Amino acid sequence: MLQSLIELDQQFFLWLNGLHSDWLDPIMLAITGRNIWIPLYAVILFLVIRKLKWQSWSMILAFTLLITLADQAASGFFKPFFERFRPCHEPAIQDMVHLVKHCGGQYGFASSHASNTFALAFFLFFIYRNFYARCMIVWAMLVSYSRIYVGVHYPGDIIMGAILGLLAAIITYHLYKRIFPNHLEKIHSIV
Repeated sequence: MLQSLIELDQQFFLWLNGLHSDWLDPIMLAITGRNIWIPLYAVILFLVIRKLKWQSWSMILAFTLLITLADQAASGFFKPFFERFRPCHEPAIQDMVHLVKHCGGQYGFASSHASNTFALAFFLFFIYRNFYARCMIVWAMLVSYSRIYVGVHYPGDIIMGAILGLLAAIITYHLYKRIFPNHLEKIHSIV
């Protein structure tokens, strides 16, 4: 059963990864890179600080906890525990992988990019539940797909990363709601 899922994941990866175009490679490489995230995070942080003023430390603390939970679950636990090769390191298929730049670390299950981006997207969605929060979920999906496109993650890596991100967002949101209930009223009107 598990072997069948792994083979299905590989086949789905090869199909998705095979849908590449030369003109799209630099775009997906930019989307998957971390530098593109900086302006977005800066805007989110600016809006939080502008609205909450001195109380923004609570949201910054929540963001720190959120990303720490999501990233450590994926990179600190899942990758070393499962030791599943990235597609670009998997001997059986690595010659079939369209690799846009470099492969990265040896193991890929679960995707840290997916875990971190979905954690932030779901956390913001739980707080705001508006159009912009929904756009963040679409953004997380695009970043996650870019990891398949550039050849460094299987769809299963992405799905598990998204699940870990969702769990980190649920935990952080409920802790925030319990510890800082008065801050949520102010936060709801930020965007």
